[in-house]
Amino acid sequence: MAGRPKKNDAKNIDKRLGALRTELDAVQGDMKGLAGDVADVADGRVHLAMRNAENVAERAYRLAEEAVEQAADDVETWTNDNLDSVRGSVRAQPLSAVVLAMGAGALIGAIFMRR
Repeated sequence: MAGRPKKNDAKNIDKRLGALRTELDAVQGDMKGLAGDVADVADGRVHLAMRNAENVAERAYRLAEEAVEQAADDVETWTNDNLDSVRGSVRAQPLSAVVLAMGAGALIGAIFMRR
């Protein structure tokens, strides 16, 4: 009768299967918690990357504004420096200035009429 299973063996196997199920349920719960933690870490890193990108964009915008302001100041300075010499030329040769202005106006008008 060595080939027949005993009742104690069947109970022992049921007990082990129950313990195994309990451990598998615990592992499943731990895996769900781990997945949630990974999602939280990834979400935090995404927010950090977004903030860094915003900071870089704001800095680039400020630098562009400064460059535009500097260029405008340079143009204003150049214009003011050369304005006196242009006034002197117009006063010395008014007819030539009028003809030059008409020619420039005609050229600009021809360019815009083509569009």
